Amino acid sequence: MTALSSKRGRRTLGIVAVAAAAALVLTGCSTWFGSGTGSATGQPAAGSSPTGEDVAANLKPFYDQTLSWSDCGGGFQCAKATMPLDWAKPGSDTISIALIKQPAKGSTRLGTLFVNPGGPGVSAIDFVKGNVDFAVDPSLQQQYDIVGFDPRGVGASTAVSCVTAKQMDSYLYDITPGAHGSAEWIAAATATAKAFGAGCASGTGALLGHIDTESTVRDLDALRAAVGDAGLNYLGYSYGTFIGGEYANLFPKKVNRLVLDGVVDPTSTGFDSTIGQAKGFEGALRAYLADCLAGSNCPFSGTVDTAAAQVTTLLKAVDTSPIRAADGRQLGSSSLLTAIFYPLYAKSSWPYLSQMIAEVKQGKADIAFQLADAYNGRNSDGTYRNNQTEAFTAINCLDYPAVTDAATIAKQNSELVAASPTFGPWWTYGDIGCAAWPVPATRTPAPISDVGAPTILVVGTTDDPATPYTDAQSVAKQLTGSQLITYVGEGHTAYGTSSCVHKIVDDYFLTGTAPTSDPRCTT
Repeated sequence: MTALSSKRGRRTLGIVAVAAAAALVLTGCSTWFGSGTGSATGQPAAGSSPTGEDVAANLKPFYDQTLSWSDCGGGFQCAKATMPLDWAKPGSDTISIALIKQPAKGSTRLGTLFVNPGGPGVSAIDFVKGNVDFAVDPSLQQQYDIVGFDPRGVGASTAVSCVTAKQMDSYLYDITPGAHGSAEWIAAATATAKAFGAGCASGTGALLGHIDTESTVRDLDALRAAVGDAGLNYLGYSYGTFIGGEYANLFPKKVNRLVLDGVVDPTSTGFDSTIGQAKGFEGALRAYLADCLAGSNCPFSGTVDTAAAQVTTLLKAVDTSPIRAADGRQLGSSSLLTAIFYPLYAKSSWPYLSQMIAEVKQGKADIAFQLADAYNGRNSDGTYRNNQTEAFTAINCLDYPAVTDAATIAKQNSELVAASPTFGPWWTYGDIGCAAWPVPATRTPAPISDVGAPTILVVGTTDDPATPYTDAQSVAKQLTGSQLITYVGEGHTAYGTSSCVHKIVDDYFLTGTAPTSDPRCTT
């Protein structure tokens, strides 16, 4: 997900390449313009054939389990897997992992291709069922079973549960009192974060301490064995690259074909990711403004610098005088920022940003809330499509230690503002949510390696606002046997944008061949 307001906790780990996509498809403005539910295969649902590989006796129930697939409409099959709540104590409590599969349509089957859309907190089941023709090329659907699984804590799996829909509205959209960064504002944001965390602890129980990424990676390895694949085939977008990279680190000899698109660097701290996004979205904003000013019906005027200053003025204005939408909600800077960031994920969505800004300048907030709602997974009736906000915060707070030292926070705040004059001032104090979290972080950022793994494709977009290109470069160096694939262009992730990247990835999954040098794709 994109950078968020401080009361929502850590603002890291790129979004959701695909989640945003699924949400905006419903409103007619999408960062990923793919859709479709796939066609029926005619193949009957059946049980899986586990690999039966040699693992510790206490892990065998999870690795050797047979998945019972059943028809769930649209040519898809669904199943539930059982995993240990705590992989360090596999003989204790268990949780449920939900999966969806589109069986291979052709007669020559290469195995299972697992797909993850990012987040953390995005439902891979919703993504595959709603966007399978975009998630993977039809040629791959011919030869692979396409499988999405909701990671632990997410969606249809045993999930994080924190608040009611009404409480979520308050958490996401209420305007925090006081000037940003003031004692009043920090106290209010902290109180909100503590209340949200307490709700998560009460509603989720022991699971809240076991939804870290490493646990999800261990689930993925057991799922690989359960579907009968000796090696993992995996396509991960955005945060999904974090899962894939950590898999290569923990299970390098079980990698078969693995692609990471829109890469998250596991060595990055929470602040590293935040400042990287700050720079990325600042760059995306300026690219949008240059394009807007060169065209017609642009809601801005003057140079790119003066237009960027107008964005700052607008953000300050809605905090001073919030704009009431037709449904009664008031638009402040936090919701407006979400509405701005969302269309910046892809150049094709820039017209929606212009439309929204023009309306806000007229004192109207309906389009801004439509964009924010699409991002947040909120339906028009006030319900929420999924638990992505709860899962996003809960997973990130386990994966990244919060910064609480006042001097360090002050230094980071200054660096943020310098890196992103437009957005940086609104992203300061971002660790409040995780600092107030009821469960301590379990992971320390560290490099990964892939000793013993075959070639892994690491895909980075030079002007990716959510997962900076430098992350892809860093991960490609850490995974010494990998090949960096660069897309020179705008937007978050490249497989769905660049025809050059698309072909390279498809050829890799179909034949196992990879370029021996970076092609520097431009189309």
